[in-house]
Amino acid sequence: VQLVESGGGSVQSGGSLRLSCAVSGYSGRRYCMGWFRQAPGKEREGVATIDSDGTTTYGLSVKGRFTISQDNAKNTLYLQMNSLKPEDTATYYCAAAGGPSRCDVGGGHALTYWGQGTQVTVSS
Repeated sequence: VQLVESGGGSVQSGGSLRLSCAVSGYSGRRYCMGWFRQAPGKEREGVATIDSDGTTTYGLSVKGRFTISQDNAKNTLYLQMNSLKPEDTATYYCAAAGGPSRCDVGGGHALTYWGQGTQVTVSS
């Protein structure tokens, strides 16, 4: 299974970005997928997850501003980020479970597959 993120970049505070995660080699039933981020000197933080039944969870700091979605026909996971703030600056990672697992923003350790990350920088 390979996950490749794209869509990161630099944007001013209040702007928007949409991250994409192209998934390959993930056949059959889909399981939990999510977005996580890590800023320099900080621990990894769960941003959003989406389970196989469409149930979503969001980190408190992004709830109401970010939206996770997936297009199974395109094998792509998305993260729409609006009203971006400087504190959203981080490397964003896409992740996927290898089977049934917990699926929430605190469950990053339960996810098996990870992308290389895409950098998001928000300037004030």
